[in-house]
Formats: sequence, structure tokens, C-alpha cells
Amino acid sequence: MTKTSTCIYHFLVLSWYTFLNYYISQEGKDKVKPKIFANGARWKYLTLLNLLLQTVFYGVTCLDDVLKRIKGRKDIKFLTAFRDLLFATLAFPVSTFVFLAFWILFLYNRDLIYPKVLDTVIPAWLNHAMHTFIFPITLVEVILRPHSYPSKKTGLTLLAAANITYIIRILWLYFETGTWVYPVFAKLSLVGLAAFFSLSHIFIASIYLLGEKLNHWKWA
Repeated sequence: MTKTSTCIYHFLVLSWYTFLNYYISQEGKDKVKPKIFANGARWKYLTLLNLLLQTVFYGVTCLDDVLKRIKGRKDIKFLTAFRDLLFATLAFPVSTFVFLAFWILFLYNRDLIYPKVLDTVIPAWLNHAMHTFIFPITLVEVILRPHSYPSKKTGLTLLAAANITYIIRILWLYFETGTWVYPVFAKLSLVGLAAFFSLSHIFIASIYLLGEKLNHWKWA
């Protein structure tokens, strides 16, 4: 039986991510925000795609919690398996990648990822909600309950497919608009872009393996 405290925690996290998605969607009233979200809308940013991903994951998790309390474990094995697959292959790796990649680039040279002009548009609390708090929240999920990981081949293949899909979208938006999603890409040559995307994939794949190790370490 799922603990009541766990159910409440998941509901609160779901509410938080739902609120963030709603808040960010209200950019139309501001004169500067439409420029930020132009050429691909907000779905061109991995940060905002991650917020949507986390909302979906915690929605599935809340549904899993509720049904377990109503029906028990045997009747919802498929939903639990989907929840674990979603967390293992996307929710944990992507949120951790966004947290690490953003702050590494920000501390090195913020203009590569988050120009200072955005400070006048995006409140500091929202920046941290999108790029900082996502990591402790996903880490708590690792500690809170065990997750069944797929085989390494399956997990890494699904992650690679998601990664390639996003890279294709980045390139397509550039060819369509002539503008890169992130300023850092404009600083790189063709070889530099290939190296950046390759290293990013290796980085997020390493995060996937780290999540698997943490899950095994905590829950054996």
C-alpha cells in the first residue's frame, strides 16, 4: 500500500509543476516574452520541455498512488511499469542534465545560455524553479521509492531516441528561422556543434547510469 505521506508529496509536486507551466504560459501580456518564445514557441527550450515532462511524470505517479490505494498492486502493473520507465529514461536524466548543464554554462559565461537581459523579464524565483529546484525534487523521488529500471540497452536506446529528436528540432528551427535556440550554438563551428551534441549525449547517458546506480544503492 502506498503511504499517505508519499501520495501527498507527489500531489504537491504535481501541483507545483502544473503551476509553473501555467505561469509561464501567460507570457502574452508582456512585450518582451513573446520575443523570447518566438520561432518555436516555448517548446524549443529543453528547460520548458522538462517542466512539461515532470508534470506528466508526476501526473502518472499520482494516478499510480491513487489506484494502488483503491485496487492494490496487482491490477495496475502496467501503469507502475510505465511510471518507472518514464522516470528512469527521461524524468531523472533530463532534469539532472538541465540542472547541471545550465549552471555549468551559466557560471562559465552566462551569455552562452541565459543573457543578463532575461533577469529583467524572468523573476529570480522562476529561474531557480526551472533550473535549480528540479534537481532536489527528482533526487527525493530516487530516495522516496524504488524504481524498476529496464535493461541498459533499452534504457539508453530510449534516451538516445529522445536526445536525437531534440537535436533534430534544434537544427530544424535554425534552418527555418536562422536563429539558434541557445546563444552558445552560434559560437560553435560545424565540428564544434557535432562535438557539443556528442558530449551532451555522453553526459546525459552517464546521468542515466548514475540514476540506475543510485536506485540500486538505495534499494538494492
